[in-house]
Amino acid sequence: MKKRVAKATQEEETLCCCEYVNRQGQRSHVAACFCDCEDLDDACDRFLKRDPQKPDSLSKVAEVFKDRIRVPWFWGGARKVDLSIIPPLILLPVLLHIAALHFLLGIVVLTALPGLVLWYYYVTHRKKGRTLFFLSLALFSLGYMYYLFITELVPSGDVSNIQVAVVTAGVILTLVALVFTKREPGIVRPNPELVHSTVKYFTPPADSDPVVNGGRQDVALTVANRAGASEQMELKESSQRNWCSVCRVVRPPRAGHCRICGVCVLRLDHHCVWINSCVGQTNHRSFLLLLLLFLLTSLYGISLVLQSLCPKQHLFTALLYCPGVYYQYSSAICFTCAWYSSIVTGGLLHLLVVQFINISYNVTEREACTALRDKTARRSYWGLVVNTGVYSQGFWGNWAEFMTMGQEQNSPPPGQTDLV
Repeated sequence: MKKRVAKATQEEETLCCCEYVNRQGQRSHVAACFCDCEDLDDACDRFLKRDPQKPDSLSKVAEVFKDRIRVPWFWGGARKVDLSIIPPLILLPVLLHIAALHFLLGIVVLTALPGLVLWYYYVTHRKKGRTLFFLSLALFSLGYMYYLFITELVPSGDVSNIQVAVVTAGVILTLVALVFTKREPGIVRPNPELVHSTVKYFTPPADSDPVVNGGRQDVALTVANRAGASEQMELKESSQRNWCSVCRVVRPPRAGHCRICGVCVLRLDHHCVWINSCVGQTNHRSFLLLLLLFLLTSLYGISLVLQSLCPKQHLFTALLYCPGVYYQYSSAICFTCAWYSSIVTGGLLHLLVVQFINISYNVTEREACTALRDKTARRSYWGLVVNTGVYSQGFWGNWAEFMTMGQEQNSPPPGQTDLV
């Protein structure tokens, strides 16, 4: 009988594709976007009556707006849409088409666009907030460049089917590498064998009697007891240094806590905003492969575009001087996209070089920043090399460790472990 009641209650609480549970725990529908919104009604009334707004009225309206922007989903009800993914979908095509109108507009737009992206990065990085803006920009840039390549450049007949197949394969492999990179960076899980109760029970020693000694407990420490006590103190101090009060786990060496993701990651390198995930022990190799595939695909696509638009120019000079490219809008938009791809490729090439250098010296980006902050290491070779000298085993030893790390993880599967 109880099972039937529970099943009927579960069927009643099942949401259809357009229903969801709002932030107040009430059942709602996507069609009621602005219906029954007291915060919005109060703000509009104050605006019409020319009364001053409440200090938190706009923030409440924004929270309601974010909670109600949803898309229908097949199971589990309507899904919330992160508004940070929308600006790249609108701004990138608009700015690129404006830049294709004239070369002066192209200089202004292609100079301002990286500046805006860097400004937004520093704003979000200072707040330690998680955003899908950069992942949306990266995916849409890749898809939009491929779309223009197929629709604008391929019909001209200057690109063969084999070259189109190579570019297509590069895009697909890049997306596959991104999926593998985003799976898991290697989150530190609580180990039940190391978790024990911190409650200590004290009993009188066997060789002392409180009644005989007048209530005093005299304990004679032997050499073995002192050695055991010192080892326990060292273990306790080490655990306290590596203890994460947020995740409530003891971090292994080289692990770190990401304040953006809110988890501790094994061999944490950095939090990459372009994949909206941490780069750690589990996904570091796939992250390096992702950079390589993207750079090779981008460089090959840029070379095909420049060879088609400026066949008489050298490949390296065509990007700087390509006469007549702005006479037709189709060639101008392709040339603008080649410039945009070159800027993105240059930034990711710098990231790839830094990653290769850090791996060669067995240093993570987090360890390098910590060493520079504590003044235990210095930059060399134009700031690219930061050698802490702590974990380095030589060039080949460092790469061997990098290629084999994570194969024997001691972290058990996730479980509910409560510390007393």
